[in-house]
Amino acid sequence: MKLWSKGCEPDKMIEQFTVGNDRELDLRLARYDVVGSIAHIKMLESIGLLAKDELDVLVSALNDILKIIDAGDFRIDKGVEDIHSQIEFMLTERLGDIGKKIHSGRSRNDQVLVDLKLFMRDELHKIARSAKRLFDRFQALSERYKDVLMPGYTHLQIAMPSSFGLWFGAYAESLVDDLRIVSAAYDITNQNPLGSAAGYGSSFPLDRLKTTGLLEFADMHYNVVAAQMSRGKTERAISFAISALASTIGHFAMDVCMYMCQNFGFIGFPDELTTGSSIMPHKKNPDVFEIMRGKCNRLQSVSNEIALLTANLPLGYNRDMQLLKDILFPATTTLIECMDMCDFMLKHIRVNQNILDDPKYDYLFTVEDVNRMVLSGTPFREAYKTVGLQVNEGQYKPTKAVSHTHCGSIGNLCNSEIAGKMKKVMANFE
Repeated sequence: MKLWSKGCEPDKMIEQFTVGNDRELDLRLARYDVVGSIAHIKMLESIGLLAKDELDVLVSALNDILKIIDAGDFRIDKGVEDIHSQIEFMLTERLGDIGKKIHSGRSRNDQVLVDLKLFMRDELHKIARSAKRLFDRFQALSERYKDVLMPGYTHLQIAMPSSFGLWFGAYAESLVDDLRIVSAAYDITNQNPLGSAAGYGSSFPLDRLKTTGLLEFADMHYNVVAAQMSRGKTERAISFAISALASTIGHFAMDVCMYMCQNFGFIGFPDELTTGSSIMPHKKNPDVFEIMRGKCNRLQSVSNEIALLTANLPLGYNRDMQLLKDILFPATTTLIECMDMCDFMLKHIRVNQNILDDPKYDYLFTVEDVNRMVLSGTPFREAYKTVGLQVNEGQYKPTKAVSHTHCGSIGNLCNSEIAGKMKKVMANFE
């Protein structure tokens, strides 16, 4: 059962190879296909290609299908090629020839483009909301532990004093920058391609502004060829956003794995949130964050997969594009799962508030003591030399007093300013 059938069915092996698991992936597009179709037929009625009574019957039938989808009972029948075919066949079975009028003025090319745009727009909303929840968690922890010092490292060597407030706050602000990339991908996604048909427009007097408004797109892909070219480009933009967030979450997961190690002992989690060993009874492994790190590393490959899949394709639609769903659909789900799991784990994090009592961290304060001498009038190079000699001769005794006041430092985290930045970014998704 194929909408494009001309009396000759393809070989079963060919069909299996070309369709793959597209029917399963298409189920995630079902709601959007119906919503896009309702907007399309309302436009057709407005330009005289459907009668008002035909529109009413079609909209009613499509809303019935929408209820089936929302109830989780929608299926693509065996032998039906894709989601678009299934919905059109359902309409034709119920309404006869009226159901056959729904496709006037469009191609499956722009139909699937609309479905994907609407789907990805919602996925980007979900990603933004999950990232915002995690941001709020980081900010709350930053405020709660702003006065608890911890070692800062460069080259994995003890360097200067840091704080848990600074550590948590750093990841909060990093998420703001990541969401700027998500926002840019959202802007690219939030454009209406409907009316581009197979990529070269239509001789019907389609009202593309009307469908843009009905589907609440912020703008339109005006040039019909550019609209078709947006397939692949949109997914690539989203993949960059996914990669940015995955990089941040993966980096944090690595920190957690390291800081949970007994050699560090900076943080911990309740036993029920860790895993054990089949042979070593003392083990409390950070499996959640190790899996998170691995998943986030994989997510950073998505942009490369999409770039290679879409490289140097000829102008117009090519069937290669179908495989983009295989790559992107699981990626958005995995990213949201990782962010939500990170938020859940952080809800239960335990912070060691006495880390710096250990004398092995005494050298953290050498820069503080150098700066203290400089503030008292000693030239910097002289102060540096004095403290350096004390270290070399084993005579260094840290003051262990920290006084940082500039913006973004231990004593002035600027969390409210960072929250203001996030508010501006999130406004784009509202």
